[in-house]
Amino acid sequence: MTANELSALAGIVLSLAFSYIPKANTWFAALAAEYKRLIMLGVLLATALAVYGISCAGWFATGITCDQAGITALVQAFIAALVANQATYLITPQPSAVREARLESREVALVPQVKE
Repeated sequence: MTANELSALAGIVLSLAFSYIPKANTWFAALAAEYKRLIMLGVLLATALAVYGISCAGWFATGITCDQAGITALVQAFIAALVANQATYLITPQPSAVREARLESREVALVPQVKE
């Protein structure tokens, strides 16, 4: 399995996990869009760096070398993970609990805060 395939698979699994794992999916759905993006970006970056570390340690042959060419391959793998993650999120149907959590978070955001 190449680094791009492994990273894309990680992006898909991460998206499906935050869509379908109970409690994690409703927690994630209730977050503001900016936080969702940052969480996905952070986890996918950590995954890409882990792939690089695993490859450099020689634990798993990913095709990434520990040099400048390896860093270039790592960036490509990271982009593949981002694309796969976002595409999976957009095309998978959301469970009803996720839709409800998203609506509730929007309703809370729309309620004006009254200072006493």
